[in-house]
Amino acid sequence: MSRQLQYIYKGETKVVTFSFQRHRTPHEAAADAEGIDLSEFLNMEKQLEIVADGKALKNHRDSYFNKLGFGKIILLKKEAASIKDNR
Repeated sequence: MSRQLQYIYKGETKVVTFSFQRHRTPHEAAADAEGIDLSEFLNMEKQLEIVADGKALKNHRDSYFNKLGFGKIILLKKEAASIKDNR
């Protein structure tokens, strides 16, 4: 079942369709929607999963995506007609 993903990229709020069948995480889906290649990031993430705890992995992911220009990335609980309802 697909859901909606809301994210902020370079100051602009966007909503796209998200499915776990297509992407592992909401971050990957947001990057894909913007046409960003994450191959280097995903390789580093795999290495971190081996040696680091979940908190370190989350901090690395958040930091990396902030540098790319992403703000808040969230899965919406239900299909929203308007972003204004979910702010």
